[in-house]
Amino acid sequence: MTRSAKKGPYVDEKVFRKVQKALQAGSHEAIKTWARACTIVPEFIGMTFMVHNGKMFHKVFVTEDMVGHKLGEFSPTRTFRGHSGRKAATPGAAPA
Repeated sequence: MTRSAKKGPYVDEKVFRKVQKALQAGSHEAIKTWARACTIVPEFIGMTFMVHNGKMFHKVFVTEDMVGHKLGEFSPTRTFRGHSGRKAATPGAAPA
């Protein structure tokens, strides 16, 4: 369910202040954050964030296409290790 249009997008204040400070200083260092629910706004374009996924930080470079999405969408929390069940058949072998 999305956030009410009346309230506007949720942007973490601390993250927004860090972005403003980095833009004023002209710094391109990655901004470390745990705020996965923070919505990406146009001011974030061109910035690099280190988004925590519960175990480690993932580098996320924000582009124009990401505006309106959340930071957490670009830092996966789960590792796909393949489907369980029967192993892949060897080439040329008859199916079981």
